[in-house]
Amino acid sequence: MPNNGPFGIDPEDIERALREAGTELRDLLGKAGVYLDRVDHASVGSLASFLGQFVQPERPRPPQPETTGETGSGVWAIYSIDDTGEASVDQVFPTELEALRAHRDNTDPRRRVRFLPYGVPASVLDAP
Repeated sequence: MPNNGPFGIDPEDIERALREAGTELRDLLGKAGVYLDRVDHASVGSLASFLGQFVQPERPRPPQPETTGETGSGVWAIYSIDDTGEASVDQVFPTELEALRAHRDNTDPRRRVRFLPYGVPASVLDAP
């Protein structure tokens, strides 16, 4: 028993089990190959058409244009909306993380953070 390790398993038993599992797996793959050859010769089609019944090919997606926010050509603005619905920019930050950190302790519901692309007037921030 002291030679069998803490669980009482003989290392030779583990080797024998792995060897038998490898042999069984090799036999199983051989049988699968014979079956697929039989299916292929029965004019069902090639292996690809057989497997295509179970797996649909992935369709390529059309390329999506990058948005201004993804390219980074703009700024993150903290802005406030007054009683008339007009927005005024309070602070501007180069990254979203910096803007959110500056806005973290905000308690005013009329003060918000949004990405503002270059060339877009701040009037787009106005409330409808």
